[in-house]
Amino acid sequence: MTLRQQFLAHIGQTSPEPLLLEVERAEGVFFYTPQGKRYYDLISGVSVNNVGHANPAVISAVQMQAADYMHVMVYGELVERPQVQYAKLISELLPDPLDSVYFVNSGSEAVEGALKLAKRYTGRHKMMSMHCAYHGSNHGSLSMMASPEGDTWKAPFQPLLPNVEYLWFNNFDDINRIDEETACVLVEPVQGEAGVIPPKEGYLQALRRRCDETGTMLIFDEIQTGLGRTGAMFAMQKYGVTPDIVCLAKAFGGGMPLGAFISSKEIMDSLQSNPVLGHITTFGGHPVCCAAGLAALQYNIDNHLVDNVEEKGKRYEEALKNAPHVQEIRRSGLLMAVELGSSDKLFKIMSLFKENGIMSDWFLFCDTAFRISPPLTISEEEIDDSCRIILRCLENIYEQ
Repeated sequence: MTLRQQFLAHIGQTSPEPLLLEVERAEGVFFYTPQGKRYYDLISGVSVNNVGHANPAVISAVQMQAADYMHVMVYGELVERPQVQYAKLISELLPDPLDSVYFVNSGSEAVEGALKLAKRYTGRHKMMSMHCAYHGSNHGSLSMMASPEGDTWKAPFQPLLPNVEYLWFNNFDDINRIDEETACVLVEPVQGEAGVIPPKEGYLQALRRRCDETGTMLIFDEIQTGLGRTGAMFAMQKYGVTPDIVCLAKAFGGGMPLGAFISSKEIMDSLQSNPVLGHITTFGGHPVCCAAGLAALQYNIDNHLVDNVEEKGKRYEEALKNAPHVQEIRRSGLLMAVELGSSDKLFKIMSLFKENGIMSDWFLFCDTAFRISPPLTISEEEIDDSCRIILRCLENIYEQ
């Protein structure tokens, strides 16, 4: 059996039509097949590889930490240097009072932990999230999803968490539904899987005020937007609103599996009692993952990657906004949705991208736009070259 045949036979599949591109190696903004075909990675493993593939600083950190020690004890019991150093740096970069980091393995787990923390701290049970938001596939995070198709995503897995209500993002009137029984409101500061929907002016501020009025925890899901993707280190800084809890993952691990939920020490300490070990994980904050994430973030800082994100995003926008079939470009930094207006066009362009060396994707709740979210390290020349390929594909969309 070929490797692809073994993949189909033995790897649990998430869709009936996987891309089936075999990866031999990856470097910078590219990955390569065994046949030598090069692909521009314009989604960064869905906003994971912010500092590029095979970043030497990250590789070195992983090798050095693996040689020292890997897993030694469940999370939170032993003092492990990579965890402590990473938590300290993240706390210094986040606005006050976000200074207590709870490491987990993924974005879904970060959301799960944040929901538990909000319920534990407030003593309340009602939770709210946004229509067309994606927060993960575990039972808790899945409960916080409300798709345009109704319960298509959730129906096969019912029953899920009770007492969950949904608001419409950017709807100011909906904010008034938050009340004194609401434990938390979970929101992406920029909606990702809805097709990159930035907040309207004043919306996040109004959400913050209402949560303050009702004693509700405001949770930001910055799993896609964090670590520079929107043109600020955190989207909360770009839009000027600090949540009570923030969830991080994806780029947070520098290419390794790592997530975190972060709050003030006062709020986080509520997990220590009633019950003791109110949240626990075996592999969360794995020292090798923390070493990788720390190295990636330090590389990001040392090379001022965030300073150039807005300019790079604008370069893509200017090159593509008048292209054939492009109706709109929605963007926050280097998180972009190129709107084609029809799923038929979208699926045709995906096929052309695969043939011509572009890795892109669509959005779970928007199958009429394709995603551009390359490594933040992408150069102007690479942006221009990838745009030439994209434009050629758009011009030939109906030759499929």
